[in-house]
Amino acid sequence: MARVALPHDAKAGPTKPEVRSVLLGKLGLGPTDHFVEVGSCTGAVTVEAARRAGQVTALERKPERLSVTERNLAANDHDAKIDLRAAEAPEGLPENPDAVFLGGSRNYEAVLEYAVDEGVDRVVMNVSRLEVAGAATEAFRERDLLDEVVQFQVSHGYELAGATSFDSENPVYMLIGSATPDVAADGGVP
Repeated sequence: MARVALPHDAKAGPTKPEVRSVLLGKLGLGPTDHFVEVGSCTGAVTVEAARRAGQVTALERKPERLSVTERNLAANDHDAKIDLRAAEAPEGLPENPDAVFLGGSRNYEAVLEYAVDEGVDRVVMNVSRLEVAGAATEAFRERDLLDEVVQFQVSHGYELAGATSFDSENPVYMLIGSATPDVAADGGVP
């Protein structure tokens, strides 16, 4: 599959490619899935999901960022039915999603309530701030959604004095869960 092209910038920056790889593995999207992204920003995750899922709904509260998502989607091949919504979650969330990704922490508790009410079988949230990660983990637990928490950090090599050194990215905490008890953390049946 071709690399994701993100020729348009939303200033907040996309979810890094390595993080997207883990995210997509945890979501396990297939051609019959309806994927929802809350906080699409550049559309990096939306593009990746549109290459795998049959239907994608992306919410973004800032119209200028939604425009960036739309333009970056147009720069990439995909077969999904796309619904871009200028809305703040939980308003604007569709019915019957199979998988939900929270790319930001704004209103996450209301989105988790929505996931429980809709019986979403794959819920993933990325967090980069430690305090938010702790609170979000507790919110997942309170709703009996939490299957696992993964913390990882990516470093990229660069040449330094004829050798390789590394620049580290900010750590990411990924919360993975399900409102459906028969779905394992890896998207499969336990």
